[in-house]
Amino acid sequence: MAKSGSSKSLVIVESPAKAKTINKYLGPEYEVQASMGHVRDLPSSGLNIDIEHDFEPTYEISRGKKKVINSLKSAAKKCDRLYLATDLDREGEAIAWHLAQLLNMPDENTYRVVFNSITKDAIKQAFSDPGKLNMDRVLAQQARRVLDRIVGYEISPLLWKKVARGLSAGRVQSVAVKMIVEKEREIRAFDPDEYWLIPAVFTTETDKDYSADWKAFLESAEDEKKGRTLAEQYEWLRERNAFKAELTRVNGDKFHADNEEDAHKIFNAIRNGSYSVADKKVKRVSSRPSPPFITSTLQQAAANRLGFTAKRTMSVAQQLYEGVELGSMGAIGLITYMRTDSTHISGEAISAVRRHIGSDIGPNYVPEKPNFFTSKKGAQEAHEAIRPTDPSIKPGDAKPYLNDQQFKLYDLIWRRFVACQMEKAQWDTTTIEIEAKTEIGPCTYRTNGRVQVFDGFTRVWRNTSNDQDLPSMEVSDPLAAVDVNAEQHFTKPPARYTEASLVKALEREGIGRPSTYASIISTIQDRKYVEKLKNKFYATDLGEVVTDKLAEFFPKIMDIAFTRHMEGQLDEIEEHHLDWVNVLNEFYGPFKENLETAKEEMKHAKAETTPSEYTCPECEAPMVYRFGKNGRFLSCSKYPDCKFACPCDREGKMVKEEVTEHKCPNCEKPMVVKSGRFGKFLGCSDYPQCKTIMNIDKEGNVQPPKAPPEPTGIKCYKCKKGELVIRQSKRGPFLGCNKFPRCRTIVSMKQLDNLKKLQEEGKWPPETWEEADEMLGRKKSAKKKSKKKKAKKKTAKKKTAKKKTAKKKTKKKTSPKTESE
Repeated sequence: MAKSGSSKSLVIVESPAKAKTINKYLGPEYEVQASMGHVRDLPSSGLNIDIEHDFEPTYEISRGKKKVINSLKSAAKKCDRLYLATDLDREGEAIAWHLAQLLNMPDENTYRVVFNSITKDAIKQAFSDPGKLNMDRVLAQQARRVLDRIVGYEISPLLWKKVARGLSAGRVQSVAVKMIVEKEREIRAFDPDEYWLIPAVFTTETDKDYSADWKAFLESAEDEKKGRTLAEQYEWLRERNAFKAELTRVNGDKFHADNEEDAHKIFNAIRNGSYSVADKKVKRVSSRPSPPFITSTLQQAAANRLGFTAKRTMSVAQQLYEGVELGSMGAIGLITYMRTDSTHISGEAISAVRRHIGSDIGPNYVPEKPNFFTSKKGAQEAHEAIRPTDPSIKPGDAKPYLNDQQFKLYDLIWRRFVACQMEKAQWDTTTIEIEAKTEIGPCTYRTNGRVQVFDGFTRVWRNTSNDQDLPSMEVSDPLAAVDVNAEQHFTKPPARYTEASLVKALEREGIGRPSTYASIISTIQDRKYVEKLKNKFYATDLGEVVTDKLAEFFPKIMDIAFTRHMEGQLDEIEEHHLDWVNVLNEFYGPFKENLETAKEEMKHAKAETTPSEYTCPECEAPMVYRFGKNGRFLSCSKYPDCKFACPCDREGKMVKEEVTEHKCPNCEKPMVVKSGRFGKFLGCSDYPQCKTIMNIDKEGNVQPPKAPPEPTGIKCYKCKKGELVIRQSKRGPFLGCNKFPRCRTIVSMKQLDNLKKLQEEGKWPPETWEEADEMLGRKKSAKKKSKKKKAKKKTAKKKTAKKKTAKKKTKKKTSPKTESE
């Protein structure tokens, strides 16, 4: 393959950033190039899997990658050896295999190098002992890809027919949507229970009455809705030797009150009682640091502490892994590989961080033995946890060279890793029991407080604490009540999923893998199956309908246990040589049967109705819920005899139309506020007899109607039927076909005069799109390209000739003394 006498090696990675960092550590005998991600995949249209012949996939070069492949092939011809240095997970192994297939380098000269971090030592070590492609890992990835294509390609068209156009189903994404839908229904079905609490505030200063001061303090909060923060309350109480406590027992029995009468009977008795310290317990407790990050815990912590989405977290982590320019130090990979489920830490990394803790934080913060953490079952221990490649590069030192997001994430990763190898934090916890002597018997209050005696790992990894400081007191000390209250409460429904809790749930249930969580969460939002409001996930009407259809006809695919089983099977293919074809055969037989049944029996979503609690205001027949292009709505059950319909909110409650002061310009009836795909608008109250609509802005003001497109008389070159008209957009006017949306031709406004001239000369519209692009200056003709290439070659020859002349001249001018130096 290589030219005789050549000893160059070609190294291929995924990205230019990674290539730049690695190139710094390899000598001139290596040429490092980037594949720019995946280079080959299943074609986007068609199944492209031969199910009858062992699920043989048909691959094609990915769109826009032919130029990259040609460049890599050209480089490979000049090299003796090929090193595939793509990421160390399944995706990386698959990219490496596709590259090997396309470049066709002999097997004996093709090597696979993997490294957990992009540092000088890691790169040197990887290249000193290269391996070969792991075909089990490649086949596991191929099985996943084929499995996902079969599910998506076979079910998605069914959803187009039975629900709405443009929908898709996915083996993993559909189960994730199901989890959110089930949570939605749990919340909807939740019936709150009433309960009462009788909290109290006590002080050791029995000669003072702080009751009025405490009430005034609470009422003087700047934000009346939120009130005083817990920290503010604890500070106020600390200054007055006061503290909060909760009622736990009444006359020896556990306190419980589920109605106002019972609660107030106890409250009135306590309010008139006398109080003293009944018991005091002090105990020294310690807290161990959390393990270093794996992919899922990094995504959770970044969501909770930084407000990052899973997608953003992985994107920023990728930048930190591939390398960041750190001034005179050059490009450095700051963290280890970010797709991992292992908490393993190498011996070298442990030694390095222990040295850093001892010298930079203090020797008393270094535990006698390193802290070790157990990974979850099935984790790949060959991988490492996510950690800084060099703990001596502190976040503050790197900050001038990082953008805001990079700094925040690096700071999070660095702190978590350093903290995981530090000493335990220690607290003295105090538990106080207060006895209230009342007419109904003794009532017991309990309170807790703790004081940190050694900060340990919390010096680096801070945890928010709402512990109150307790005043000094001993058993039998009298206390005074500052405040005693009877408070009504109701049990709360299950919490909605956030990004962090959804990642945690996916990991717990074995849905997907760490590397796929971000794409799963992103996809289900893009498909409009769920939406995120105030950082919480809500299932949409569309998500519920699709989930119900799939659960009815494809119970296995929608079963969490089966999805977990399939993930386990893919792991078995990689780790224990399980036959990937057998795995797919076992899946496909039952799936095919379900598919045929669904095609015959699945009803269209728009034909199905669900009863509601409302009656039609026009004919008094029961109202039902129907599904339309904008989601769920209420409709008369006697449709089409009665055509009354109205929108409903997320909970299914009827939304009454808001009548406005505006009159319909066509029939003069009142205009009402309606909601559509693009937000709120005004529609005539006489709909469907009158279909007039008016656009409104966010404040509800009517917007002037858009000016109609201005005709130009120029024929459209794509559809040959329409004409180009002048339309308006945010960026200004442009030319578009008047047959939109069937024809989506767009031409720059700058071409207007040119097109008029060409049409007058009989040259417009041309026969082909390629000719049109050439006339519009979008593509250069072959003649112009060849002329430019020749011109470039001439210029290059001239430049090399000039360089040679310059070298000769300098040699003549240079003195022998200078040459010898």
